Amino acid sequence: MEAQAHNQRDRRIDGLGDLRVLPDEILCSILERLTPRDAARVACVSSVMYILSNEEPLWMSLCLNGASGFLEYKGSWKKTALHNENLPDKYKEGHGQPLHFDGFNSLFLYRRLYRCRTTLDTFYTEGGNVERIKDISLKDFYNEYDVKKPVMLKGLADTWPARHKWTTDQLLLNYGDVAFKISQRSSKKISMKFKDYVAYMKDQHDEDPLYVFDEKFGEHAPSLLKDYCVPHLFQEDFFDILDIDKRPSYRWLIIGPQRSGASWHVDPALTSAWNTLLSGRKRWALYPPGKVPLGVTVHVNEEDGDVSIETPSSLQWWLDFYPLLADEDKPIECTQLPGETIYVPSGWWHCILNLETTIAVTQNFVNSNNFEFVCLDMAPGYRHKGVCRVGLLALEDDVDENGIQDMSCNEENLSYSDLSRKEKRPKTLKDVDDLGFESELSCVSRSYHLWKGGFSYDINFLSMFLDKDRDHYSSEWSSGNSIGQRELREWLSKLWIQKPEMRDLIWKGACIALNADKWLECLSKICAFNNLPPPTDDERLPVGTGSNPVYLVGNYVVKIFVEGGLEACLYCLGTELEFNNLLLEANSSIRKHIPSVIASGVVYLEDGSYTNLSWDGKGVPSVISKTNIITEKCNVDGFPFGVWGKKLLEYRNAGIPVDGSISLACNSSIWPYVITTRCEGNMFADLRDSLSWEDTTNLASFLGEQLRHIHLLPHPPLNSSFISDIEHEISWSEENGCISNVNCKSNSAAEWGIFTRILIKKRKDVSSRLTKWGDPIPSKLIEKIEEYIPSDLSKLLNINENFSSGAYKPCSWIHTDIMDDNIYMEPSLVCSTSSRNTEDAAQVDNGLLSDHDGVKSWCPSYILDFSDLSIGDPIFDLIPIYLDVFRGDSNLLKKFLESYKLPFPCNISKCELTEGGQNFGRLSYAAMCYCILHDDNVLGAIFSIWEELRSSESWEEVEMTVWGELNNYKGFL
Repeated sequence: MEAQAHNQRDRRIDGLGDLRVLPDEILCSILERLTPRDAARVACVSSVMYILSNEEPLWMSLCLNGASGFLEYKGSWKKTALHNENLPDKYKEGHGQPLHFDGFNSLFLYRRLYRCRTTLDTFYTEGGNVERIKDISLKDFYNEYDVKKPVMLKGLADTWPARHKWTTDQLLLNYGDVAFKISQRSSKKISMKFKDYVAYMKDQHDEDPLYVFDEKFGEHAPSLLKDYCVPHLFQEDFFDILDIDKRPSYRWLIIGPQRSGASWHVDPALTSAWNTLLSGRKRWALYPPGKVPLGVTVHVNEEDGDVSIETPSSLQWWLDFYPLLADEDKPIECTQLPGETIYVPSGWWHCILNLETTIAVTQNFVNSNNFEFVCLDMAPGYRHKGVCRVGLLALEDDVDENGIQDMSCNEENLSYSDLSRKEKRPKTLKDVDDLGFESELSCVSRSYHLWKGGFSYDINFLSMFLDKDRDHYSSEWSSGNSIGQRELREWLSKLWIQKPEMRDLIWKGACIALNADKWLECLSKICAFNNLPPPTDDERLPVGTGSNPVYLVGNYVVKIFVEGGLEACLYCLGTELEFNNLLLEANSSIRKHIPSVIASGVVYLEDGSYTNLSWDGKGVPSVISKTNIITEKCNVDGFPFGVWGKKLLEYRNAGIPVDGSISLACNSSIWPYVITTRCEGNMFADLRDSLSWEDTTNLASFLGEQLRHIHLLPHPPLNSSFISDIEHEISWSEENGCISNVNCKSNSAAEWGIFTRILIKKRKDVSSRLTKWGDPIPSKLIEKIEEYIPSDLSKLLNINENFSSGAYKPCSWIHTDIMDDNIYMEPSLVCSTSSRNTEDAAQVDNGLLSDHDGVKSWCPSYILDFSDLSIGDPIFDLIPIYLDVFRGDSNLLKKFLESYKLPFPCNISKCELTEGGQNFGRLSYAAMCYCILHDDNVLGAIFSIWEELRSSESWEEVEMTVWGELNNYKGFL
């Protein structure tokens, strides 16, 4: 037998050919990138490929990568994947016995098989080194454990109904047909009915099994929320102040079989957590903040600070890495038993392995002790995020331990300019058999010693790593943050108003996350310069969810322009001032529905103090004339930073990735500002759910009427110097291979020329931009984008390549940003879209209708925020109104159009004669093209409102579903 084994040929050489040089780990990784059909075909290539292509872990990955929606396990992952391919039945079930081949050995496949089949009886450890306590007071918990160290708490769940009702059999009986979200390794959103999941748990032999991890379980099965309550130690949660639909995910139902669990991670936003186990046993391992576990690699994106982690599965870590740790490097660990609640402090690394089928509930929370850490995690930049999770390992390798200790003691001399690597920790150990493993393990121990040298999980220490040049309003926002920039500002504003007793703490957090101290100083100087009352304590934080700091000071609104950099800010304010000037000259009736401009100017930082200059939009402020953004066109009379200069800036920036322009906004110390009158009433965003249908239809009519006034308002003509600038810009683009030259025959042609050429530039990278946005935009539609959008977008408006003819309606002023937070409404017993009832107005002024809940009717009163004004096709204004304000309600769109009454600038009779005229003749086609080319992710909103369109086969189907009502509109004066 030994001689026979010795002479056995190595099947790998013939079975893989040139691919034999690749290790099995790489080959399996390549196979995971195939489609299920291709993986099945590869199995026919050779005996070795047959072996590799029939591994269950491979088919698990293939199945999950292609799955979406509901998943039903069919007894094996290969059967499940083939079932999902909708193959004929004769191909779903294999005929005959599986083939077996000798002469092939793989340590990688053996280890994976071992992990799939091993049991965890020996993993149970009594006691551990996590302290267990019972009956602790809130005061003692805060003093001894909160944000300090983990603790296992007994008795908190003794009175819960869940303590007895949350067993697999009971849940199956009560919730068998309820679908719960499944946690798995792909980004797809997958759910399983609980009865199907229980069947999966019984049949599976997966290395890293699927487990229920559902943050929406309270919506899927509301009665589950009655079975437990938040323990008294964790009642304080600052996120409670947000509406349920706006607060980040915070509670999860967790159910998983043996070998499942959560790999190494730090909880989102540096929140703290409690986890109560109702059934089964869990093994926990924890490391203090900044001490990265062996085998884990942390990546921190240098642009937005987003943190990603490469980590082995929980089971793999315990099998392959845990045994190799020196005693001093081992984690804090314990086994959690039914009825016990473990507390995980802010910033602590933890890993969980289910030793048997477990059922648990967990919640994350923000309280007074971890609030500043949460604000720190959402501050812009990356350095502090790397240090929070990786500790001093985030610094460059050439920084020695003594240097770290010195720096940690001398804040004034800190310099972290060399903290620039995206990878903030040594690479994951690839294989325990690597020749260099001993030395790498020694290096890890040395690094852990470095972690102990000077790192402190203290808010003052960690705040030293903040990048002071990164501003909340103008820096990229990390996609991994628990809430968005605007939601963060809204959260802090609500805390500020509703928790006045905690304002000292809230202010500290706001200064970390929002640069609130800087903007308050700037605001105070603006108020003093313009003889406004200083901001009160209630007015110290910015309000609203816009992209710039906005403050309510007495009866005034102060807006400081910061988004996009100085040049963009000057054009935003300059255009708004130009618009208001024309509004006064035209004496348009819309004036009474737009807040009046009281003052405007520029505030700048010079020699450490703020200086103000008044500026009405005309001429060039002296401080701006010294910058390098001035061009010859800024010396013209009138409004040098008016709308046509803004359009040229938009043309130059069209098609440039956002990442490339962020830096322009970071280092500016000059900020334009505007002061307007304060509107009475409430934002539509706050009233939406309480309005009657009559109020909402009145709002639609109001918006149609006011948009008609805006679109009829005369806009500044293009003078000869601007036309020259246009021709220069477009000629330059032609030389660089961008677009063809344009011979502007008239001002109107030049206007439409700028508009369409901007669209053409945006079209160039539309596929990559939509791919980057990703879900919920269907990838199969992104692949068809080139055939849907015309290469020459001037045809949308019947403009030929030389602009000798054009749309029969001139360009219009367009607001571009009428969304639910830019519309104000006032209480009224009888609502009129044109004016408020005199009797009702008196009641409002006397406070009789000031109670939100007691108001019977709301009347639209103001449209706000004209900083995004532009010149172009009025259809653009329909996009935010229809998608954000009307939420896709075609009845409201129809009501809007009945009040709007203007024709849109598409000459349908001529368009029908051109190639592709069937498309160009539809207003819905133009609207859909504008949505696709929009700077914002409008398509994300569309596929969120009309979820059924995610399975659409064509853009035409999307177009007609969303914008079909437009084709019934004829338009009239």
